[in-house]
Amino acid sequence: MNKRQIFDQVSDMEKQIGELYEQLGDLKGKLSDLLEENHRLSMENLHLRNRLDLTESEQDSLPEGTKLKEMPSEGYDNLARLYEEGFHICNLEFGSPRRNEDCMFCLDFLSKTK
Repeated sequence: MNKRQIFDQVSDMEKQIGELYEQLGDLKGKLSDLLEENHRLSMENLHLRNRLDLTESEQDSLPEGTKLKEMPSEGYDNLARLYEEGFHICNLEFGSPRRNEDCMFCLDFLSKTK
């Protein structure tokens, strides 16, 4: 092989690596979207299960002041909504855009407050 062929081969490999890097970025974006949707659906599922646990008649028959199963607070719902809209809710980068990437700190915070 002469020097020109080696250079061409290295250039082709560089191009292939660039294309693979783009594909990896696309897959990462799709994975991020799936993780966010999974989290949103899990939260929705949890809320629906909590609502179905006690029917209206059971709630009416409970003595006043009896604590029902704890449901996530309105503040938690607002934080989850902010995260779904693409903003950080962790203490490290609160309020900054996430740029279609998951933040492990935010996800950890959401899982602790369930």
